[in-house]
Amino acid sequence: MTRRHVGSLLIGVIMGLAAGVFLGWQQFPVEYTNSSLSALAPHYQEEYTVMVAEGYQYDQDLDGALSRLQPLGMENIFRYIRELTERYISQSNVPAIPPLVALADALSSEPLPPAMEIYHSTPSPSSP
Repeated sequence: MTRRHVGSLLIGVIMGLAAGVFLGWQQFPVEYTNSSLSALAPHYQEEYTVMVAEGYQYDQDLDGALSRLQPLGMENIFRYIRELTERYISQSNVPAIPPLVALADALSSEPLPPAMEIYHSTPSPSSP
């Protein structure tokens, strides 16, 4: 191959890449609409779950929390909440733990494990 062919090939490749990037990012970008929560990456599903738990901690609406978690498509919501809470405890993700513990406690009829119990807020007795 001569220098002229290599130069022409290089210019063609650069022009093709530029056209592809322009068309892919400017003219015809991917647009996601009406995606389900189950299509989210696991990290974002966890963030969503923490937000739902924070909402539950605020309004104590268990049915509302369950209906918001349903679109995640988890087979066993309670097990998912409990495993997520235990993982956050092991990672010391302290701000997210109390809401998750409150939600796990509301979902379960069993007592909380000791690791979760220390994060469970108990109502303080009111003073007269």
